[in-house]
Amino acid sequence: MVSELSEEKVVNTIANDKVICVKNLKRDYKSTKGWINKKKVTVNALKGITFDVSKGEIFGLLGPNGAGKTTTIKILTTLLAPTTGKSKVLGYDTFGQENKIRKHINFIFGGELGVYKRLSARDNLIYFSNLYKVDRNIRDEKINELLKLVGLYDKADLKVETYSKGMIQRLQIARGLVNDPEVIFLDEPTIGLDPIGARTLRDIIKKLANMDKTILLTTHYMHEADELCDRIAIINHGEIIALESPENLKKSNFDTSVLEITVLDIYNNEIDDIKKINEVKNVAIKKQDQFQLLQIQFDNTTNITQNVLDILSKNKVISINERKPTLEDVYVRLVGGNV
Repeated sequence: MVSELSEEKVVNTIANDKVICVKNLKRDYKSTKGWINKKKVTVNALKGITFDVSKGEIFGLLGPNGAGKTTTIKILTTLLAPTTGKSKVLGYDTFGQENKIRKHINFIFGGELGVYKRLSARDNLIYFSNLYKVDRNIRDEKINELLKLVGLYDKADLKVETYSKGMIQRLQIARGLVNDPEVIFLDEPTIGLDPIGARTLRDIIKKLANMDKTILLTTHYMHEADELCDRIAIINHGEIIALESPENLKKSNFDTSVLEITVLDIYNNEIDDIKKINEVKNVAIKKQDQFQLLQIQFDNTTNITQNVLDILSKNKVISINERKPTLEDVYVRLVGGNV
């Protein structure tokens, strides 16, 4: 008779080191449309996505709100059944073999929910360790190691309500590691953090990858995905529209440059006229304090600066800068609209 541990090793070997395997995954929801004449409709949250994640990889799942990221994570963490298609984690089906998966994964989300603020960090970790039935003979030593890993050892016995957002998020990381998971799902882990707190958390994520943890990460911060992820899947309207390393995604835009023009304001007809320039591939606008930043991706074989300036109303241009495209520019071009 094969032991459970041996069985898991066999499954992982068969999976060829693919910790997460998703094939033609679909998920439909039933909903209602209209206020007076209500009509039942089917919402296609996922339309047949396919990807896999290798052991020790940091895999980014990027996309706008409503694109299907949360639905994908809910399915992979065994919280939601797929409509059709296959989704496996550690060689097991996420629907039907949930109990074989759950003890080997954990889920960490951004924000301040998920820990008890009236308890100390240490008491939080004791509580969650007990939920996961961590052996009491090793529990306390393991908690100390986790507190040191996330930089909270010296403040372990203070109540969490005295913590900053960054400290709470680091505690969330420690909480997600109490069961020593093989696969960690991180949903916007740095949301709302200041630059220093976000950098500290990114450093912890890198340490986890060096510990051979497999990480699936969602984020709206493109620089974060660029820094952390080995590969990125961009999902939009329930479909994966790009799947590559950050470097290769940026290379796909090497034939373009980005013209950034800070303006006091801009009119819709001016934007429409800029889009009509033959070399222009994409136009996005960002709010910057009392100004607006116009980002124009264009074919870098031609200089379009003067053409754009001729379109803009006089006395509105604050600054002009031309640069190479970033991952954010690739994302905007693929997804469309403003970031």
